[in-house]
Amino acid sequence: MTIKKKSYNHPIATLAIACCLLISGIANAQEKITLEQAVDLTLKNNLQIKQAQLSESLSKEDLIESKLYFYPTLNGGANLNFNFGRNVDPLTYQFVNQKTTNSNGSLSTSVPIFQGFRLWHQISQFKYQLEADKSNTRKIKNDLSLTVVTTYLQVLSYEDLLKASMQQLQLSQLQLDREDKQFKVGSKTLADLSQAKAQFATAELNVTNAKNQLDIAKLNLAQLMERDPAQDFSVEKPVIDQIGDINSNYAAAEIYTKAADNYPDIQLAKNRTLASLKAVDVAKSSLYPRLTFQGSIGSGYSNNRQHLVGTELTGQNTVIGFLEGTNQSVLTPEYNNTYEPTNFKDQLNENFNQALGFTLSIPIFNSYSARINVRRAKITYQNAQVTEQLARNNFNKIIYQAVTDLRAADSRFRSANSAFESSKAAFDAISKRYDVGLVNSLDFNQAQTDLNQKEFDVIQARYDLIFRNKIIDFYLGKPLTF
Repeated sequence: MTIKKKSYNHPIATLAIACCLLISGIANAQEKITLEQAVDLTLKNNLQIKQAQLSESLSKEDLIESKLYFYPTLNGGANLNFNFGRNVDPLTYQFVNQKTTNSNGSLSTSVPIFQGFRLWHQISQFKYQLEADKSNTRKIKNDLSLTVVTTYLQVLSYEDLLKASMQQLQLSQLQLDREDKQFKVGSKTLADLSQAKAQFATAELNVTNAKNQLDIAKLNLAQLMERDPAQDFSVEKPVIDQIGDINSNYAAAEIYTKAADNYPDIQLAKNRTLASLKAVDVAKSSLYPRLTFQGSIGSGYSNNRQHLVGTELTGQNTVIGFLEGTNQSVLTPEYNNTYEPTNFKDQLNENFNQALGFTLSIPIFNSYSARINVRRAKITYQNAQVTEQLARNNFNKIIYQAVTDLRAADSRFRSANSAFESSKAAFDAISKRYDVGLVNSLDFNQAQTDLNQKEFDVIQARYDLIFRNKIIDFYLGKPLTF
């Protein structure tokens, strides 16, 4: 049986080798983004943060408005009316049967004197609400920052996995070529060649998976930064010389004490609790009487308004009575009066009016609505207290979990690194024995697969340890940088 010579240079292997050689040059040509830049871009462009900041602005306007309620109100008004047919002139109060034009204007003011301290409590309530909105903005920023760190380290991890997978693919290619040559000269069996092919196929799959994971991680990071995914970029690797020396001996209780008062989730819940407490005082103010001062000035004009300009005696022909005893008639003189329309300026002066007054409102019975509102406010306050305590409890759990995860990550990295070194030594020994025919291809491929997996484990453990350490630093207020 004649075996046809065949080359096993697979296209994916060729591409992987080319990528491995060019990856450094391509990375240098791309825009390089540091972790700090990634966080800054996310916080700058994220729409959730912009929405939270707009909520802050609304709360700030509410606070300003609540302070201005202490100032008097001043309102002006004017109207112009045209009446036809029989109507009552609003300034002369006389019936007329003609077209009437009238207008009036006024200024009025109102000053709150006492409202059960409602205005003072509202100012405090809106202050705490503003602080709560600021804490909510910080909370969103914190959550996004941690998400960016996670995704950034995923990109780094998958880059290293891809690089390691490419190197393993090169080795598998060399091993397959060697097995093929030895098979052709009769030094290896078909089973040995099949094992090499299987190992090569597994290496190809690892490259494909690592490449896909890297693409997804970079896409997620680009979306977090609100960046066009079509614009390629690279991330800067951290410079950590002795990653195994990262301190993992943190005391969870100490971290909680330092971080709790500044943690946005707790600050948010705390300020909402204080705002709810002031809402109770605002509701109680409805049980008190209210006293308000009002004042107003005004004037008006009517085209029917006239004034007397002249009087002429026309005669004495109207009998209004008789004198007792003489029976002499008593006559009244008749006059002819002359009138002229009163001009606009004079009418404003003549119709000018002022008013001052106080209004006292005493709540007596309003279907118990005020007392029900007080009870509702108290229940809301109690719920806010529970929410605040839940936030503190959750943060306490987060801190203890973070410290536990850091210790576990440190232990895992040390174990993975030790296992990798052992596997590497074992593979070197098996390789030498395989070269002289003392180990079969099955054992050799199994040793290589084990070495590959141990290398992947070290890469993942390394970045998991970096991430867990950054989480602790973040809670302690340290900047998110390498």
